[in-house]
Amino acid sequence: MIKVRKKPLVLEARIAEQVEYIETLEGTMKADIGDYIITGVEGESWPVKPDIFKQTYEII
Repeated sequence: MIKVRKKPLVLEARIAEQVEYIETLEGTMKADIGDYIITGVEGESWPVKPDIFKQTYEII
């Protein structure tokens, strides 16, 4: 087995100012106020809770 690291990507994000329902690759997901909404390299979007965002993403 080998160890690998995911290549760093630069993505866009915004903070939900109201409750939103986001169409994701996995179906419709709810974004609560304060959640981050990430847009991927192919235009796909998904919501991320603030605590998970802070553990996973870095603002540049």
